[in-house]
Amino acid sequence: MKVAERWFVMAGIGLLGAIALAGLVVAIYAAWLFHDLPDASELADYRPPTATRVYAGDGTLIGEFSDERRIYVPYEQIPTPVVQAFLAAEDRNFFQHGGIDVSGLGRAMFKNVFNFATGRRLEGGSTITQQVAKNVLLTNESTLGRKLKEAILSSRLEATLSKEQILELYLNEIFLGYRSYGVASAAYNYFGKSLNQLTPDEAAFLAALPKGPNNYHPKRHPEAALGRRNWVLGEMAQNQFITQAQYQEAVARPLNTRDAPRRAEYQDADFFVEEARRQAAANPEWGAQLNAGGFYMRTTLDPTLQSAARDALMRGLENYDRRHGWRGAWGTTDFAPGWQAVALREQSPPERREWRAAAVESVAGNNVQIRTARDDATGTLIAADAAWANANRPLKRGDLIFVEPRNGQFALKQIPAVNGAMVAIEPQSGRVLAMVGGYSYALSSFNRATQARRQPGSSFKPFVYAAALEGDFTPASIIVDGPISFAGGANGQRWTPENYSRRYYGPSTLRRGLELSRNVMTVRLANSIGMDKVVSLAERMGVADNLQPNLSVSLGAGEVTAYNLTAAYSAFVNGGRRVTPYLIEYVQDRDGETIYRGDQRRCRECGRAFSGQASPFLEPRGTQVIDPITAYQISSMLEGVIQRGTAASARGLGRWVGGKTGTTNEYRSAWFVGFTTDIVVGVYIGFDDNRSLGSGEAGASAAVPIFTDFMQVALRERPARPFVRPRGAIFRTVNGIEEAFRPGTERRREEEHREEGPAVPVGPQNYNDIIRREREAAAGPNTAPSAPPPSAPPPPRQEPARDLDGLF
Repeated sequence: MKVAERWFVMAGIGLLGAIALAGLVVAIYAAWLFHDLPDASELADYRPPTATRVYAGDGTLIGEFSDERRIYVPYEQIPTPVVQAFLAAEDRNFFQHGGIDVSGLGRAMFKNVFNFATGRRLEGGSTITQQVAKNVLLTNESTLGRKLKEAILSSRLEATLSKEQILELYLNEIFLGYRSYGVASAAYNYFGKSLNQLTPDEAAFLAALPKGPNNYHPKRHPEAALGRRNWVLGEMAQNQFITQAQYQEAVARPLNTRDAPRRAEYQDADFFVEEARRQAAANPEWGAQLNAGGFYMRTTLDPTLQSAARDALMRGLENYDRRHGWRGAWGTTDFAPGWQAVALREQSPPERREWRAAAVESVAGNNVQIRTARDDATGTLIAADAAWANANRPLKRGDLIFVEPRNGQFALKQIPAVNGAMVAIEPQSGRVLAMVGGYSYALSSFNRATQARRQPGSSFKPFVYAAALEGDFTPASIIVDGPISFAGGANGQRWTPENYSRRYYGPSTLRRGLELSRNVMTVRLANSIGMDKVVSLAERMGVADNLQPNLSVSLGAGEVTAYNLTAAYSAFVNGGRRVTPYLIEYVQDRDGETIYRGDQRRCRECGRAFSGQASPFLEPRGTQVIDPITAYQISSMLEGVIQRGTAASARGLGRWVGGKTGTTNEYRSAWFVGFTTDIVVGVYIGFDDNRSLGSGEAGASAAVPIFTDFMQVALRERPARPFVRPRGAIFRTVNGIEEAFRPGTERRREEEHREEGPAVPVGPQNYNDIIRREREAAAGPNTAPSAPPPSAPPPPRQEPARDLDGLF
């Protein structure tokens, strides 16, 4: 064989070997590349992480829980203009190609030559199918291997899913900035609209975002965002998705978006929503999926009452704060360039949207000139506000303050240092209608309604009296209001409880003792029945589970939460049943199946057809913890607290409203828990560090006005009605007041009445006259004061001293 031929054969063999080796290498690479290639058929049942949306009882959206803020929308519910906008921007031939658009890829490569030369962004040429494969099944790495996987998966997707299914996945999966995943979430976050409310220019803006949401941020890069939107509108017109007239109209519109994404339009329920999240996350069955399960959560919230509660608590805390004077400016400035930006860093309560950061420009007595930081507006402080500030810490030039526009001037504002909580519960069911855990959630997310344990003061006393009424006592029973002391107090000294007035009033009825919050009577009563019974009853009613059977607990020395204390009061107006408060009415999964209900009761015959028989009914909620007659007696006595007692400032609310004030030692906490038949409201005020509120800041002066403010709104929605009279109760008029007795106990009162001597008038009487007669009777017949000489002027009339709150 010739040498040339030999070399030719050897070259052929080498070439074939190289080809074989290359094939082997390619085969090995392909095997390695595709051994873990995802199965495209998995996408047929794919469900991306979806936000759980939270609604009030009337359907108002109040919040959402999510890792990825997404609202999944089926393709049939996505409006055509939205689909067309994304097709024009991303893949005009989507319904024609088989997963890879060869012509589009060639066009993109041709354009990239000029884009590279001019420094413009390069085009990728990826189809929507390829983007679904990459976003859902692959990673974002820029490698040849990923591109090959993407191409193969795109073909498999086209063979497995319909075009509509692929487009549905794309439009619900894609990230569009503003914490938005999917077009529905983006429509809400950018424009506050649902998809079917979007205009063509708004849909075009959303379609402009997939290539780079941060590059087209409407606030940081408004010109780039507007330009990209108009480019998409041009593509829509070129593909005849919109007419030329529609294009001209859409291009002429400004790009108006929200300043920032919001979880809900209604923003008064932050504390409530967060507490609902905590309770939902603790559910062992579905709580772990809360942020990704796409649940529908209906809560018990009443938006009208929630807004009223937030306003009442904030206003009450501000009023308290104003009573204690101006604390001074929160900063100073020398008006150097940029002072406005520094001033705007100080956070004002987002709930007070009218407040503005400002600087004092000049001070001449009570004539104070100010300049706002945001809009550079000038004006004067209201003279009364300037005088209020100057009386304590005079204003001076350069002081940074908060102001609120008011009738052409500015009111001086300061964030209260004090805090508090309010909770409103439906007593028949336990549904939490409103909850506010502090002055501002943005400034402090600590929920003082559910997380703060404070001493309740005299607001605990109704449970002492209820324990007594469960025994041998009646509202007309007599307890001596006189000095008493006990061994074993602090430092081994004897403990001698005192009334708030530091006076004693002799024998008094239980009603008077509770209405006027007599400390000594309460301690004597608790000692008589035994603190073990008091603590046991309080625990059964849900007040707290760690109370100690000490006599000081009868005056509110234990620790409770406003949430539990308010719920425990429900038993006084629902017939003696303990109801468990709850915030979540029911939860449905993304398929509409109910997976949780707050009301666990079952109705066996509710599904039967009507047959003329009596309709089925549900048993009342809760567990019977006190006698219905006892519950009515306490309700009636607590109504007297408002009509004649320590909460008389709330008398203007009318009849059938009851409640109890509470103030702890050294005025550290002020309470009021009030109710009607249909709502129970608890109010607490105190400093987070438990320091004193100040002399005289009792429940009657600090908490009752907040309750009254709230109830003026609540009673319009839920008018007060008479407390339900329990079956079997015997009613007798005692001292002009109709009292309820358990059968048999009224006879003891009649016997005592006969032993007292002369008949006492019945029917409506002046309560002070009743008090005077009882005091004279207690003093005895031989100690009545003699009449003054005719010539002497009559002594001035003195009203009997009254305890103003439950201080201990």
